[in-house]
Amino acid sequence: MAAVLPSTKATGVVVAQRKSRTGYLLLLPGMTWLAIFFAIPFVTLFLTSLQAPVAGQSGQYVPAFQISNYSDALLEYWPQFLRSFVYAGIATGFALIIAYPLAYFIAFKAGRWRALMLVLVIAPSFASFLLRTYAWKTILADEGFITSFFNFLHLLPDDRILNTGFAVVAGLTYNFLPFMILPLYAALEKIDPRLIEASNDLYASAFTTFRKVTWPLSLPGVVAGTLLTFIPATGDYINAELLGSTQNRMIGNVIQTNFIEFRDYPTASALSFVLMAAILVLVFTYIRRAGTEDLV
Repeated sequence: MAAVLPSTKATGVVVAQRKSRTGYLLLLPGMTWLAIFFAIPFVTLFLTSLQAPVAGQSGQYVPAFQISNYSDALLEYWPQFLRSFVYAGIATGFALIIAYPLAYFIAFKAGRWRALMLVLVIAPSFASFLLRTYAWKTILADEGFITSFFNFLHLLPDDRILNTGFAVVAGLTYNFLPFMILPLYAALEKIDPRLIEASNDLYASAFTTFRKVTWPLSLPGVVAGTLLTFIPATGDYINAELLGSTQNRMIGNVIQTNFIEFRDYPTASALSFVLMAAILVLVFTYIRRAGTEDLV
């Protein structure tokens, strides 16, 4: 019996080592993907942001440690930075106002139509993002029904919607609305209806039930939806390019222009890094304030 125990222990060690190696092997494809398509480009982008221009040669840069690229970029393009966060914040707020009642209805009231309504929410995403934005350009055209209707009510100060900040916000809200609806639906659908029934049995009003039961339990979906909407909306440039004017440019337009047209790679890279850092700070602050640190 004494001779069997060491052998059993050794077998257990071998099995544990094999399981450990299996875990690392399963991680290998994902880690390789992240290294090739995220870590290496991330480091390359950072090094590019510190490069210095070659005198007399446009679009040519040499490795350097020119930290001033960051301060120069921020001093020149801070209005576009601020505008990007303002537009993205307003669009996220509108998306939440529109999406919450719809997600609530799908989760609790849709019944056998639930699957169809979810398909209808996702269906616009089957079309190209660019095509959907061009469609909004037609919808908000000066001679279109919407603009004519608001002009009839004398609600448009410039008698137009297209090429204004409102058009950009409307495009952002529409294009990223599914990213708000789906997390909200997932959170609301998990709520036990018996909790709402118990609140009603305790003579709570509909508003009190929503404030004390439904809203707190749906908060993870609210946080996830707002993040999934706000983050891509901040860096978007298609809506501002097609629906706005030169006065409505966002930081994504500046980065795209510097990379492709001006070939000012250090400035574009520096702006990209500052944008990522600002979004990370806002995201972690928002999650902690919302009390949903478990989402991190």
